[in-house]
Amino acid sequence: MKSFDEQLEHLVKEALAEDVGDGDHSTLSCISIDKKGKAVLKIKQEGILAGVEVAKKIFTIVEDGISFHQYKQDGDTMLFGEKAFEVEASIHTILTCERLVLNCMQRMSGIATLTHTYVEKLKGYHTKILDTRKTTPNFRLLEKEAVKIGGGINHRFGLFDMIMLKDNHIDYAGGLEAAINSAYAYTQTQKPGLKTEVETRSIEDVKIVCAIGKGKVFRIMLDNFTPKQIEEALTIINKDFETEASGGINLDNIISYAATGVDYVSVGGLIHQAKSIDLSLKAVII
Repeated sequence: MKSFDEQLEHLVKEALAEDVGDGDHSTLSCISIDKKGKAVLKIKQEGILAGVEVAKKIFTIVEDGISFHQYKQDGDTMLFGEKAFEVEASIHTILTCERLVLNCMQRMSGIATLTHTYVEKLKGYHTKILDTRKTTPNFRLLEKEAVKIGGGINHRFGLFDMIMLKDNHIDYAGGLEAAINSAYAYTQTQKPGLKTEVETRSIEDVKIVCAIGKGKVFRIMLDNFTPKQIEEALTIINKDFETEASGGINLDNIISYAATGVDYVSVGGLIHQAKSIDLSLKAVII
């Protein structure tokens, strides 16, 4: 798998190609190509800042040797009126990168801010929060990075880095036992070391996994269980497997799930329900 920096460079180049096309004609039409300028990233809404390092990478990909001065770091609390960074570069570079920088930072900051809200709710509890694969196509890299900046934990990145036997896999495979045994055989011959998580839909499912899954399964997902059902399941599991609660968990009810002692809760809404934070990139006239 490519490194984060390699994936980010690919994302940035593809996004710029989509936006610029055969030229940034707005800028080309009225700004001399050799003119230098400065711009400042202004914060217009409180939250958790995310994407500063991404912004620096975007500008650097377009122009070597830019001057980039950070006032705040990724993960910092931000308040209205503060500045995140200043950049000095060709005005063409600043204007061409402006919208991509803002799109990334506004989206990432919204995700980091919502994730931080969940993390704060879980303070004092054993339970940790996970994201999911409910992401924007071709933007997952930065959405999941924003979850980490906000204090959350990434679940699997994609279909390639963990086996997760969900309801459809189990039904197509012919049941829990068949799915678990087939996945275990696959990892032994094709992907040694790849971990397997299994979704359970009932207490009976939990009992089956506990009976046949030791050494084959590392985590049991308790899907759409009530907190009371999770407590019952945890008694059966007896810490032999990691545990994850999933389905319908939100800020209003997350404490009731954390109070059960489950290891993780996964919340797709960290990403797909996050609202972008208001930021602006403004020219500094010297």
